[in-house]
Amino acid sequence: MVARACTVAFEGVEARMVEVQCAVTPGLPAFAIVGLPDKAVSEARDRVRAALASMGIALPSRRITINLSPADLPKIGSHFDLPIAVALLAALEIIPQDATEELVALGELSLDGTIVPVIGALPAAMAAAEEDRHLLCPRASAPEAAWVGACTVIGARTLGEVVGHYSGRAPLAPAEPGEVTSEAKFRDLRDVKGQERAKRAMEIAAAGRHHMIMIGTPGSGKSMLAARMPGILPPLTATEALETSMIHSVAGLLEEGGISRTRPFREPHHTASQAAIIGGGRTAQPGEISLAHNGVLFLDEFPEFPRQVLETLRQPIETGEVMIARANAHVRYPCRFLLMAAANPCKCGYMSDPARACARVPNCGEDYLGRISGPLMDRFDLRIDVPPVAFSNLDLPASGEPSATVAARVAKARARQDARFADAAGMRTNADAEGELLEQIAAPDAEGRELLTRVAGQFSLSARGYHRVLRVARTIADLAGSEAVRRPHVAEAISFRLAEAPLSSQAA
Repeated sequence: MVARACTVAFEGVEARMVEVQCAVTPGLPAFAIVGLPDKAVSEARDRVRAALASMGIALPSRRITINLSPADLPKIGSHFDLPIAVALLAALEIIPQDATEELVALGELSLDGTIVPVIGALPAAMAAAEEDRHLLCPRASAPEAAWVGACTVIGARTLGEVVGHYSGRAPLAPAEPGEVTSEAKFRDLRDVKGQERAKRAMEIAAAGRHHMIMIGTPGSGKSMLAARMPGILPPLTATEALETSMIHSVAGLLEEGGISRTRPFREPHHTASQAAIIGGGRTAQPGEISLAHNGVLFLDEFPEFPRQVLETLRQPIETGEVMIARANAHVRYPCRFLLMAAANPCKCGYMSDPARACARVPNCGEDYLGRISGPLMDRFDLRIDVPPVAFSNLDLPASGEPSATVAARVAKARARQDARFADAAGMRTNADAEGELLEQIAAPDAEGRELLTRVAGQFSLSARGYHRVLRVARTIADLAGSEAVRRPHVAEAISFRLAEAPLSSQAA
């Protein structure tokens, strides 16, 4: 007789069901695992044998065959240990077989029978719920998986607890969802003195999820401004929190099973590789753009990133997802993020200061910012010049608006967008709007359309640029509480779109 249990194999954030079949048959003593296992899965036989021995269970002198079905799907990871052990225990009639056929299990085994936490408990629980099964996982991973309310989650510390639960001697209580991670303390926008235009651009970017780039001399406050973006963003909705947590679960970043309502803020160094930014590696892990899903990706010293890395951002910015292609699989990750970039105007950084600029001005600026291609620059909705703040202003007391005030306006604008896109699949913010829906919600009045048409012709805006101006104008109107997009809204959107002094070498 063949005993069965189920587990999952991960393809991105998707968990594909895998059936673990165990047969104990006459023949020379052997323990074989088939079904395209990787090295970690093949080594499971030694961990399972030692874990059972620690419980006083000796394997019979027979041939044990474990088949992982479907056989053509690559099996990667140590989380196959527990389902293999469960199927083997059922084949040895230590636990009832009908119980194992109703579960999805994942977990790594120590040699003493302890069940070690593994990544991916949350997407595994989603897959189990879709199959109307319950989930068996390590106790430390159970609070994370229990957030899927449609799935009963059983968390066990040891393999002995698993035997006690399914034999009926010591049933385990279903796990409870982990605590919502406490909100982080954000830096206040009021600490930034001056830079009112940049603050306004940040408010617009936060309200509509518009990409923005800041260019200014060293020390002008670009990084300081970016660090305060999380403080004006609204918390994640329940759907967004689940989406983001599934990615972080696969990446092993969830702490103690808690799900955070704070939007991610990722700021990789400019020496990061393409695989680190986009995703990849041997097991096609999510990159920074996916870890920033529903949050902010801040790229400081933007032109210093390798050209190949920057160019790979173009498609994810447009589509909101990234496909990592491998010879034997294609893994898809969501990556709908707000891109913030910061750069100096030139290599020396002081192109606008005659007293400190190098001898190559203005060629140095054209060469330096020329590392950002025109198609990539065209994807930035907001382009900001961040001039240095006068020393006299640094001694003045803080007088700007606090983050809480700006965040309240952003939340109201987001609420208007939630209502607007309630029935639009795949659209949540104005930055997502396209096609007929964009023309419907962002159609400017006659004066606004005349202004936009004239500017588009004069500055040779691309079709993408034209539509991005409409999206930004729609967001500005939302911040103002206006149902219609009027000429002042269009004018402000155009002012952020057109290149300023340090950006003069880039196409509008």
